[in-house]
Amino acid sequence: MSSPISPLGDRVVAVREQASDKTASGLYLPDNAKEKPVLAKVVATGKDAKAVKVGDKILYKEYSPTEIKIDGTEYLIVKEDDVLGTVA
Repeated sequence: MSSPISPLGDRVVAVREQASDKTASGLYLPDNAKEKPVLAKVVATGKDAKAVKVGDKILYKEYSPTEIKIDGTEYLIVKEDDVLGTVA
């Protein structure tokens, strides 16, 4: 997936992973009861981003990203400092 956003500096553009719609015990959750996950896939990086690259799955601080919706896709713009780690 390519990004229509070109981040500047150490910014990272990512797409949030889908939240689970079922609990561990098998109950289905309505949309308003789901927690927003803090896991996303990187689709673009700024030229100063050093620790993450396109394709990485990242954990980020929950309230730090800027959210923007383009053509039905919700993108997150996160400072590299707010990325807590990558997930294998």
